[in-house]
Amino acid sequence: MPLAAAIRTIPDYPKKGILFRDITTLLGDAKAFRKAVDELVQPWCGGKIDKVAGMEARGFILGGAVAHQLSAGFIPIRKKGKLPHRVVSVSYELEYGVDEMEMHEDAVNPGERVILIDDLIATGGTAEGAVKLLRQGGADVVAACFVIDLPDLAGVKRLQALGVPVRTLVAFAGH
Repeated sequence: MPLAAAIRTIPDYPKKGILFRDITTLLGDAKAFRKAVDELVQPWCGGKIDKVAGMEARGFILGGAVAHQLSAGFIPIRKKGKLPHRVVSVSYELEYGVDEMEMHEDAVNPGERVILIDDLIATGGTAEGAVKLLRQGGADVVAACFVIDLPDLAGVKRLQALGVPVRTLVAFAGH
C-alpha cells in the first residue's frame, strides 16, 4: 500500500479551506508505520548519526522510532515552557505570528550529526526554527526528514536555502 493511502485527509480543519493531513491513521497501521520509519531511516543506515531531533508532538513519535533504528540519541524540541531543565530557545515564524521552541542546553554537543524529523513540512517556519536551535547548540544538521510535504507552501526550499538536505516521503499538492 502506498503511504499516501494510509494518511487521512480532513477537509476544513482547523479552518475552512484547509485540507488537514492526519498521520494518526498511518501510525495506527502497523505496516504503514513500519514502512514510513524504514524509509526515513534508509539513507542513514550504516552511517554515523549521533542524535535524532523530533519536533513536538508527532515528531516525537517518528523521531523516537528513527533514533531507535539508528542507535542514536533523541532530542525533544518543545514549545516554550515544557522542558524542566535549563534550555536554549529560538523564536520562529508561524503563519499568523511568532512563537518560541526550546531544547535542553545539554541536548546536543558541538559537532554531533543530527537528523531533524517531523510528520509534515508546510511553510517551513517551524522546521527552520528547529534547525537554527540545533545549530545554536553546535549540531551539524545532516538532514531534515518529513513523511508529508505540502510543496505549494515551499517549506522544503526554505530549509534547502539554509543548506539542509530534505527528505520527504509523500507530497500532497494543494493545502
